[in-house]
Amino acid sequence: MKEILQHLKKHGEQLDTEIAVATGISLATVRLHLADLTAKYEVVACHTTRFVKGKKVVGMACRVAGYTPPATPGRKSKAQQLNLS
Repeated sequence: MKEILQHLKKHGEQLDTEIAVATGISLATVRLHLADLTAKYEVVACHTTRFVKGKKVVGMACRVAGYTPPATPGRKSKAQQLNLS
């Protein structure tokens, strides 16, 4: 389970299938671990349907609970600039 948490912290939100491929753990095992992590409120997960190159992909999108990734570099929107003033 620590492997999955580390992977999500490093790579952000991903589908369960992407996590399984990246970590080398079987999809069934990844889904069991994600269910445990979700029950412990360490991971937030939701069922999603995506279309990749016209092909329907049903999976579970997961991310670390309470984790906010660092802001991306670059220009800030005008709304953010107005709120900061």
